[in-house]
Amino acid sequence: MAESAKRVAQEAEDRLEKVAANIRERFDRVSEGSFTDKIKEGRFADQLDHGIDQARVDERRRRQGGSPS
Repeated sequence: MAESAKRVAQEAEDRLEKVAANIRERFDRVSEGSFTDKIKEGRFADQLDHGIDQARVDERRRRQGGSPS
């Protein structure tokens, strides 16, 4: 019984891996690879860092009694 459960679990895992690969492939086709390329090239890193930095500046201004912008 345990062997059949392991086999079923392995088959389910294999199918899920195929589904995930298929989804990644279709997403790349739809986005023409541009979104994935941007992430790999780190294009969003600066925007994210800037947002965090801006939030810190805004919070510092609020604490000092000023307006956030």
